[in-house]
Amino acid sequence: MNEDVKVEVGLGERAYDILIGPGLVGRAGAEIGRRLPGVRAAIVTDENVGKQHLEVLKQGLEAGGIASSSIVLPAGEKTKNFAALQEVVDAVLAARLERGDVVIAFGGGVIGDLSGFAAGIVRRGMNFVQIPTSLLAQVDSSVGGKTGINSARGKNLVGVFHQPKLVLADTAVLDTLPVREFRAGYAEVAKYGLIDRPEFFAWLEKNWREVFSGGPARIEAIAQSCRAKADVVARDEFETGDRALLNLGHTFGHALEAAVAYDGARLVHGEGVAIGMALAHRFSARLNLASPDDAARVEAHLKAVGLPWRMADIPGDLPDAEALLSFIAQDKKVSRGALTFILTRGIGQSFIARDVPTSEVLAFLKENHPG
Repeated sequence: MNEDVKVEVGLGERAYDILIGPGLVGRAGAEIGRRLPGVRAAIVTDENVGKQHLEVLKQGLEAGGIASSSIVLPAGEKTKNFAALQEVVDAVLAARLERGDVVIAFGGGVIGDLSGFAAGIVRRGMNFVQIPTSLLAQVDSSVGGKTGINSARGKNLVGVFHQPKLVLADTAVLDTLPVREFRAGYAEVAKYGLIDRPEFFAWLEKNWREVFSGGPARIEAIAQSCRAKADVVARDEFETGDRALLNLGHTFGHALEAAVAYDGARLVHGEGVAIGMALAHRFSARLNLASPDDAARVEAHLKAVGLPWRMADIPGDLPDAEALLSFIAQDKKVSRGALTFILTRGIGQSFIARDVPTSEVLAFLKENHPG
């Protein structure tokens, strides 16, 4: 008898389950077959995940009576582009899959975003299942139906909303993650506490070591994160209101990622989010919205777990404050030219701040720039 934790994303007829627990990759065929009987599958994965786990997934699908083909792409953020999207679309069509068949995203956030986009546009929308293999993907990008690729003009600017039919978060797969990748995913876990669950953030301050080492605390942290995201998605599926709160730290973070040209050796997404969350709390304090003590508490926790928390923690030189501001202005959270940030009145008290003065942002970037 397995001990999976189940979280439901309540979207009416598009509702779906997130299952969280060890061994789900090997049981994927049974879980998918129960919900989508008679389907065939195209697995999209990357070279790293493919080497370690693809055979187990194929066997798991076969055991559930699901025939599959697989597409293996290079690992990393640079794969989120038009060329890789075309490759996935062509492979799905070449496998003669029909609209009722399923595209399975088997990897981290890059694979999930890219595969979901392909599933959303091939045959005007195919079934889609997420089997996220990184902590970041398990708690964030695999839930909620946002898909997309990067453009030369910025991150995630091309995509569609396309909800999965099922998310299988196999916690045992995380044991093979490099510690840097696990840490980067943890930034998104901490984010849920900082948005509107202060008691969860306090729990993480006490229990983060157990989350890192595995066991019940890890499953609990992932489940809490998925519940938090599912609640927001159910209220605001297409990000017209509350869902924007999930972008806490992302406006600064995406600008920093663009500033290093998405060079994963220098900065990965979760690290950008960590620095972005610290900056958002520091900026809120600068605007007299929140106490500097809260900003210091956030920074102390990120530092304790080994995450970067200031721009100076990024190796190499950064563009100047004006250039960083232009990256922020290109971010998709801008509406009609006005800058929108997720700011905070304290731990777990984030809110959407529209029409943030550009002059304030620029002054803040200059103060915090390591150059």
